[in-house]
Amino acid sequence: MADYLPTEPYRGTRDFLPAEMSTRQQVFHRLYEVIESFGYQRYDGPQLEPVEIYEAKSSQEIVEQQLYTLTDQGGRRLALRPEMTPSVARIIAGNMGGLTFPVRWYSHPNCHRYERPQKGRVREHWQINVDLFGSTSSAVEIEFVELIHAMMHALGASRDMYRIRMSDRVLLDGVFREILGLDDEQARATAGLIDRWEKSTREQLAADAHAAGLTDKQFERLGEVVTAGEGVLDMLSEQTRERSKLIEVLNTEARELIEVDPLIVRGFDYYTSTVFEVFDTNPENRRSLFGGGRYDNLVGLYSPKEVSGFGFGMGDVTLFDFLRTHGLLPEPDNRVDVVVLPTEDALFDAARQAASRLRAAGLRTTTPLEVRKLGKEIGRADKAGARAVVIVGPDDWSTGHVTVRDLSTGEQQPTTLDGLAETVAPITR
Repeated sequence: MADYLPTEPYRGTRDFLPAEMSTRQQVFHRLYEVIESFGYQRYDGPQLEPVEIYEAKSSQEIVEQQLYTLTDQGGRRLALRPEMTPSVARIIAGNMGGLTFPVRWYSHPNCHRYERPQKGRVREHWQINVDLFGSTSSAVEIEFVELIHAMMHALGASRDMYRIRMSDRVLLDGVFREILGLDDEQARATAGLIDRWEKSTREQLAADAHAAGLTDKQFERLGEVVTAGEGVLDMLSEQTRERSKLIEVLNTEARELIEVDPLIVRGFDYYTSTVFEVFDTNPENRRSLFGGGRYDNLVGLYSPKEVSGFGFGMGDVTLFDFLRTHGLLPEPDNRVDVVVLPTEDALFDAARQAASRLRAAGLRTTTPLEVRKLGKEIGRADKAGARAVVIVGPDDWSTGHVTVRDLSTGEQQPTTLDGLAETVAPITR
């Protein structure tokens, strides 16, 4: 027996057949339109980047466990990009002289991480990234909150289907220093502990806290902090509160659009202030969908000039889980509109002329590659989702006509080549 190559994709990656691809493209197109309506422009960058840009500021988990790395023939250590933020910071720094700030950019990169495949996690995903560079104003945070709500609305989501939960690294540092009295090493370990708070048992959290050097009293106090919600703000000094972008946001009408949540930490080392995550509220999919925040030091890896940044990445896996859970996935729309059928070989050129007229009018049009029985070809067109067929026969064509058939009613009518698109268009709507 012959040994055939496997037909399954590499574990953690996916094939997208036309029907699914149609649904995905509809979703992404809606999001692109909203993002661009806020003035963001699309860019892209390479999939291969130097490993160092992730070692400098990405999370330890990504660097130590999830990078796909290689060494090129020149001995350079490279990685398939696991995320886009370090790349966009590099691009901004490298083109700073030609940019007018603030810069509003977005992208839709293909990213790779060596994850353990499970619900919501794969090894290859697509992620819509939206970033703004060049402003320290809290108006940036407000704009992003409004943008996210607009994007979710464009997908058909109502406000009760999701929540924007927001925190601030400045406030978190205040918690570690003022309330818990932690040193830098303990603070870093405790940030990871908070990030796992809703996913771990109390016993496991206590054990992890002990391993990080926290006393029982500090762990008890930590529990009070992470469950305090907006009340955590009253536990902190005025000096810490004054440095927080989140506090500035809460002093505007935007406070009605978010929830203050000390549990929002975000695992990336480059975040410096506001951080947020968008959560699904459905009990069947109660999880984080995507998130982001402010990073004011990342461009400084590449340039002496400081440029503030704020952004988020919306991954396709959790996004489509959300849409599926709430019944918001659009139906595939990858049908053809019209099929032009020549009844004999000599009429293929005539059929191509007719098809060209229809395509020029914006109708998705195909022609067969060889002549078959007309009844079978009409059946094939119907299965392909066509609303109409155009029959090119010798008698009609000799007088400059073709026959248009409405596949939903079976009605037929002759028309000229010049009037073809006008005749067919109403049938395909």
